[in-house]
Formats: sequence, structure tokens, C-alpha cells
Amino acid sequence: MIKMEGLKAKLYQSCMDFILQRINTAETALQQAQEASNDDTKSSAGDKFETTREMMQQDIARNKGLLLDARQNLALLSSLEEAVQGDTAKNGSLVYTSNGIFYISISVGQLKIDEQQIFAISAVSPIGQLLTGKKAGESFSFNKNEYTIQRID
Repeated sequence: MIKMEGLKAKLYQSCMDFILQRINTAETALQQAQEASNDDTKSSAGDKFETTREMMQQDIARNKGLLLDARQNLALLSSLEEAVQGDTAKNGSLVYTSNGIFYISISVGQLKIDEQQIFAISAVSPIGQLLTGKKAGESFSFNKNEYTIQRID
């Protein structure tokens, strides 16, 4: 097993904490929605009952979707722990550019680690797609800004 060190290990842990919190929140919301649905008894106002029941079912389905997405992100993130890095940007890479630092992992957004602003992005995000496969010295444009890759860890 390859051990991450330093900044990359801290980024990985921040992303892991983020996704575990999302899973916990989704599980709690799903449990509450299911309990509310089970506790709901049919009233004499039939249409109102059916509308409420449908809204509860939609809430349950939405929370199941959020939970599934979070678990998929957890699986992806877990696979990065042992990712072997090379000179090409890919999942698990920490990419230093002329306009910011990007951690290609899961979409978390901006993180502040050791006084540095780093963007945790997904490889399938628009900027993640532009970064993936690039090497140090290569450039690309995103949102009318020019980026040059300085190094990849």
C-alpha cells in the first residue's frame, strides 16, 4: 500500500471527512423520511393524503439518490489512496497551475489546507476534463483564463 504524505494526505482526509458527512446526512434524512411515511395515517381528506404520501415518496427517492451518489464518491475516493502517480494528471493527482492548485478526486470545491487554497474537483467536471491527461508545461483555457501546469504530484 502506498502511503500519501503531507499536503496530499491532508487533502485526501478533508475529502474523506466531507463525503462521510454527506453519507451520514443522507442516511439520517432517509431514515427520517421513511419514519414520517410510516407514521402517516390516512385522513378523511383523501386527495390531501395522496399528495402528502407522494411528496414523502419523492423525498425518500431523492435521499436514496443522494446516498447512492455519496457512496459512489466514497468508493472513488477510497480507490485514490493507492493510486500510483506519474507525470500525467489523473484521479488522485495534485496539479499545480499558474492559476491555482487542483486535487483531482471528488467534487468538494475550495479547501484551505496549510494556508493554501486548493480546489478538490472531479475528473468529470469541466476543468477536471481539461486537466486529465495533461503534463507539466502544458496549457489550457478555462472560463477565459489561461492555465499552465507547473507540476503534478
